[in-house]
Amino acid sequence: MYDVKFVYGNSYQIVVTEVKKKKIVALLSGGLDSQLAVRMIQEQGFEVSAVAIKTPFCDFDCGRGCGFEIRERSDDLNIKLKTVYLGDEYIEMLKHPKHGIGAGFNPCVDCRTMMFDAAKKHMEEIGAEFIISGEVLGQRPMSQHGPALRTIEKESDLVGKIVRPLSAGLLPPTDAEKDGLIKRENLGMIRGRQRKIQIQMAKEYGIENPPNAGGGCLLTEPQFGIKAKDLFSHTETPTINDIDLLKIGRHFRLDEETKFVVGRNKDENEMIKAIALPGDVLLEAKDYVGPVSILRGKNAKDHIKFASSVTLRYSDAPKDQQEIVTIKNDNISEEISTKSIEEQDYIEFRI
Repeated sequence: MYDVKFVYGNSYQIVVTEVKKKKIVALLSGGLDSQLAVRMIQEQGFEVSAVAIKTPFCDFDCGRGCGFEIRERSDDLNIKLKTVYLGDEYIEMLKHPKHGIGAGFNPCVDCRTMMFDAAKKHMEEIGAEFIISGEVLGQRPMSQHGPALRTIEKESDLVGKIVRPLSAGLLPPTDAEKDGLIKRENLGMIRGRQRKIQIQMAKEYGIENPPNAGGGCLLTEPQFGIKAKDLFSHTETPTINDIDLLKIGRHFRLDEETKFVVGRNKDENEMIKAIALPGDVLLEAKDYVGPVSILRGKNAKDHIKFASSVTLRYSDAPKDQQEIVTIKNDNISEEISTKSIEEQDYIEFRI
């Protein structure tokens, strides 16, 4: 952007000076809504710097949901991208989310607050004017209605500093609008879960193959939420390793101290082996294709016989005869002979 001035004297000359664009920070998920928000604000002459948030439950590199190919998305938008990982502090928040959880185990209001906290730090670092996001009024039941949006702004100390371009025409004016940095006629008035307007905007902006709606956050999935609730109710402070184990396999709660997880395919079997920690017990049918299973907890060794019979049950071993299961605990390997268990005898422990 340039400013042209005519300077007059005995003659005149044209003085051209470069005017730096004002900076803003975008929370970028990689989904269509956040891309559209960036495009809308770029049209108004701002330089956009994006922040993408990873958590143990929402990883934009995993290929799930809206975060997929986020780096390619930022390149398409011609914006810089900073990634921020919320790990242990996120798990700590999950223990007692101030604003509760949703249908799964999703603490959406507290989660969004943490994301905006990260964006605020970047805003202060680069001297940006405000933050934008792709949130749409009424799209998400827990975090995208009016009171929740205001709560998030207040909790992150960003009242007046968050612009939601897709719905801003329906929301109270922000500082950016009051200060004349943006104009209300250039802001959207989208409400609810319908996607027709966004799809049309994507065509107009030349966004090819727009990603589907829906997030990549595991905590919003009801079945995963059940497993997460079980973990947090039995473990004072789960580790990242505990969370990684939560993402794979069939899960069983054997007692207050002991979890049992059975792999479902070759990839999960390899992941279980990689995740195993000192003290964990690994089980595998010796002579048949089947799962790798893991016992974890204070009383793990007390459940080896039971876990062996369940491991056989999910393998190709015959169901009516004694077979060998290999047991590995730290650097010690042993074998035990057992029969496959009947489903009615173990299903009650399934999470």
